Amino acid sequence: MVWIAGGTFWLGSEDFYFEERPVHQVRVDGFWMDTHPVTVAEFRRFVNETGYVTVAERVPAAADYPDVPPENLVPGSLVFTPPDHRVPLDDYRRWWSYVPHADWRHPEGPGSNVGERNRHPVTQVSYLDAVAYAQWAGKQIATEAQWEFAARGGLDRKAYVWGDEFEPRGRPMANVWHGEFPWQNTGRDGYERTSPVGKFRPNGYGLYDMAGNVWEWTSDVYTADHSVSGKNITPASSCCVPTNPRIGVAPQGGDGDGEGQGFVRRVIKGGSHLCAPNYCRRYRPAARQGETEEAATGHLGFRCIAY
Repeated sequence: MVWIAGGTFWLGSEDFYFEERPVHQVRVDGFWMDTHPVTVAEFRRFVNETGYVTVAERVPAAADYPDVPPENLVPGSLVFTPPDHRVPLDDYRRWWSYVPHADWRHPEGPGSNVGERNRHPVTQVSYLDAVAYAQWAGKQIATEAQWEFAARGGLDRKAYVWGDEFEPRGRPMANVWHGEFPWQNTGRDGYERTSPVGKFRPNGYGLYDMAGNVWEWTSDVYTADHSVSGKNITPASSCCVPTNPRIGVAPQGGDGDGEGQGFVRRVIKGGSHLCAPNYCRRYRPAARQGETEEAATGHLGFRCIAY
């Protein structure tokens, strides 16, 4: 872990996606942060010592999925399955599939394994799994503000972790999608799926993979913008700046309730190896999306903080 001294910064961006607005100042106190996402080897140690079973390895509860036939309620998770031709980008089901028995040991399904991926970020882990690991390790999951402050590495109001230019001097700075998503990946950065942690330059705070590779869970409940809770935004004319903001309760009206099944959505940050200029320019510190906390996918992992 490395010490993040804390400070005041501008959270969000006005230049890309609506959910990153409004830009406002936030202050965070100092904390320790893992230098890289939790790896397969680290997660394996946790499982071996505790016997923990991830959400993707459990049989889904029928009460949570009343419209799903009982025979379809089998353990599994979402796997990226690229088409072999250009497709419209308005339906994620053209490249995501629910694969029975896909889990952190078998990220692409039963025929895959993590035997050669000990230094890769662990994937197919839900928010609940990440919290369980953090508690075992004596750590926590960062808030959105903590994560974004750390990701910026001291470069306030810059578009990317490393500055304002996507690829300085033509050099790939993170493991992201090169080519036309979702069917054409040139692998120009050396990887088509996840990469071992630490393969790209760290940011100004010595943190690796704060952009691309895998999305990362935060502890904040997702809202449509940064101000819905009323707890983490102050008018620009105010003398006060929110300190250590967090959104821990889902708002009324649906922004925090997932797909209508009562599932809480948490903020995920950082983008992944599947983010591409033609579809998802979210390999940036301000980028944010919401994901149901029970969800597990092949491009989503986590890292921890401590005080």
